[in-house]
Parts: sequence; C-alpha cells; structure tokens
Amino acid sequence: MSKQHLLILGAGPGGYSAAFYAAGRGYKVTLVDADQKPGGVCLHRGCIPSKALLHIAGLMAKTNQAKEWGIKYDDPDIDLERLREWKNEIVSKMSSGLITLCKQRGINFINERGEFLDSNTVKFSKGNSLKFDRCILATGSKPSIPKQFIATKSYIMDSSVALNLPAIPRRLLVIGGGYIGLEMGTVYSALGSRVTIVEMTDGLLPGVDRDLIRPLHAKLNKEFESIYLNTKIVSISESGKSKCVTMANMEGKIQENYDRILVAAGRRPNTEGIGLEHTKVELDDKGFVKVDSKRQTSDPAILAIGDVTGEPMLAHKASHEARVAVDGLNGKKVSFADRVIPAVVFTDPEIAWCGLTETEAKINNINIKLVRFPWAASSRANTLCRTEGTTKLILEPKTHRVLGVGIVGYGAGELIAEGVLAINMGAKAEDLSRSIHPHPTLSETLMESAELTYGTATHIYTRPKK
Repeated sequence: MSKQHLLILGAGPGGYSAAFYAAGRGYKVTLVDADQKPGGVCLHRGCIPSKALLHIAGLMAKTNQAKEWGIKYDDPDIDLERLREWKNEIVSKMSSGLITLCKQRGINFINERGEFLDSNTVKFSKGNSLKFDRCILATGSKPSIPKQFIATKSYIMDSSVALNLPAIPRRLLVIGGGYIGLEMGTVYSALGSRVTIVEMTDGLLPGVDRDLIRPLHAKLNKEFESIYLNTKIVSISESGKSKCVTMANMEGKIQENYDRILVAAGRRPNTEGIGLEHTKVELDDKGFVKVDSKRQTSDPAILAIGDVTGEPMLAHKASHEARVAVDGLNGKKVSFADRVIPAVVFTDPEIAWCGLTETEAKINNINIKLVRFPWAASSRANTLCRTEGTTKLILEPKTHRVLGVGIVGYGAGELIAEGVLAINMGAKAEDLSRSIHPHPTLSETLMESAELTYGTATHIYTRPKK
C-alpha cells in the first residue's frame, strides 16, 4: 500500500512543523512555499529578525543604564550595514537548517507559489501541477495597510520593511500601539529615532491586562517622544523631505512632521489568490479560514492551521496546531479548543500572560481571586536594577486553582511557561508555593505570588488573618 500524500501549503512554523511531524508518521510529504527556504514570516520577516534587533536595543539600553552604576561607555557607533548583515546571517543559518531537516526527513520542498485547481490538485507558479490526498493549509498572514495610506506608501513602512532597517529616521511615527508597533518602536528608539506612537483606543496593547501595561507605559513615556491615545490619523501630506501628519483626538487636532511612518495596524490572512474558490473551504467575514477543533475545514481534503485561521496569530500556536491536525488525520481523538496559549510582547519590560485574564473575567462575570507580587521585593530584580515588574496570579476563589498568570518585567517571556504548565496540570497556588525555586531568580516571584495567597510570602509582609 502506497503512502498517503500530504501536501502542506506554506512553510512557516505551522507548515514545517506539520511536515516534520507527518513525515515521522509515515506520510509522503510535499512542503510548498514561495520563499526560497522554509521559515515563513516568523523566521524571515517577523519573530526572529525582530527579536535579534530587540536584543541589540536591550544591550544599548543596558550600557546606557550602566552609567548609574559607575560604568561609562562611549556613545555607540552604529554600523547599519553590518547590523543588517548580522540579522540576515541569523535568518540564513536557521532557514538553511530547516532545508537540511527537510532532506533528512525525506520531505520534498518546492519553492513555488501554489494555487488550488480543486480539492486534491495544486498548480504551481511555473505551470506544473501536483495531485495529493490531503492538504494542510498554512499560508499565514501579511501586514494590513489601511486604504488611506496606500497612496502615500513611498515613505510608509510596514513591519517587513521596517525590519530591513532601510535607514534610521530622525523622527518616526508608528501608527498602532499593538505589540508590533511597540516592539519596532523600541528598536528604532534605541538606534536613535525620536519615536511617536499613535493609537486609536484608550490604551497601549488593547485587550491586554492593564496591570501589566502600566510599567511598560511608564517606561515608554520616558523613551518615546510622544504617545497619543484615543487618536486618529486625519491626513498625511508632503512638506519638503518631511511628511506633515494631522492627527485628531478629543483635545483637538495635532500637526507634526515625520521622516518615516510605520503602519502597524494588524495583519490579514493570506487566503486571496490561492484558488480556495475551487475548493469547499469556507471563510469568515474577515477572510480567515473556518476550522473545527481538529483544524478540519469544511472541505474533507483540507485542514488549516496558524494565522490563516485567525487569532491569536502566534508561531507557537501554529506549531501546536500542526500536531493536532496530523494526529487528527491519523484518527486520534484530539482537540485544540482547550489549549492554554501563552502570549509574549518582547518590549522592555516584556509582558507575558496565559490562561484567564482579569479583563476576561470581568467581561464574563467570572469570580476570581487576584494575587500580585511586586518585583521591588525580589532579590534578583534588585540585582538587575529591574524592579518595575509584577507577577500576577488569577485563582479560583475556593480551591485556589491557577486559572491565569500574568507577568510584566525583565525576561517575562522566559518565565511564563511555568504558568502554562500550572494551568494545564490543574495546579493550585499551594502547589506553586511548595515547589522549591532557585534563589536568587526571577522565577521565585511565581512562588512568592502563590505564598501571598496564604499570607506567608517571605519578602512581603501581610497582616495575619484572624
């Protein structure tokens, strides 16, 4: 009996994870992507290059802060060309590693654009076609540029362009106070740009727990030139080499000149131009593919994973969905519906959360118990001079079962996995409090948060309960 042929359209974290996992389970796998090497937006134009540049931004911030400790460095001399090369070397090394893994697993990687002719046939950009038994759609997403900015795109950047560091503008306007806008704003600010953020809603990172936002907002207020909330862009016009931007909020109109404008107003799915109209795949009103808990679309031959299926658009979500999809194909009882998905914003300080948030609890009238541990009481945070952080537990009031975890502070993204494990295992605050954590580390803030539930935290005084 011949192997079942699985086609995977899109080679980002979801696509290549599905390919590798399926190959190990006996499928004949063809992985297709328009990029020369696997990795998708995450590796080539997103997560990895942005985190490399954020590392540089953090290094520059640390050397500047060292003046407070009696250690002085000269102002940095930025070689922009070498910085681009270094970033691209990281991407090239990792993408070449994925090519090697494809070969080791016997996966046929095709560097072409694919388009469905029907539910079991795909046509490639060079004209040839390929038959398959089943397909996993993992075409991802791309930056969304509102129509009002299309005509002025000569000086408009999306996140992909911004990551290529075309230049370091003297003044940069970032439209959108979400994670992409704040991360890229942090990079350009460190490299010397005077950065302004404009956000339509009443807070940065809309939807994220406000307790986690406050320390970040306070720090960015010092580092960025301006942060405008509840503000809309009215118009953009040329003014010599600068661009005159008119903004409006409840206080009136604001006019400022900027050298470049970064639009970070969200992302949209890559579902156009791939022939989905020739299949039975259904889309929602925003263009995302409809899937069930097994990642099965309305077409029996096609599954879908990752950004193309909607929020949250996270690489690790796509990678896990890949396993759910392949296991479902193998007849296993699987479901993605109950997964705890961590999220990290790699600003400085970082913000990370998982499970239930206080905001969600209020919206859904869920009774919760909140416990917060301020990093000012953390030995490790003090040695790092990063005491602005907070670790927050969302607990079930009677049992103290961990329902959610939120962390803001240095390295929060490295700490959140313990919260994911606690929620998945049904752990209680008592379990966290009795787990020995190494000292001095930031991980202790999770243990001491749990101890606060019972009024026994070592480094926080609480009045004894009667």
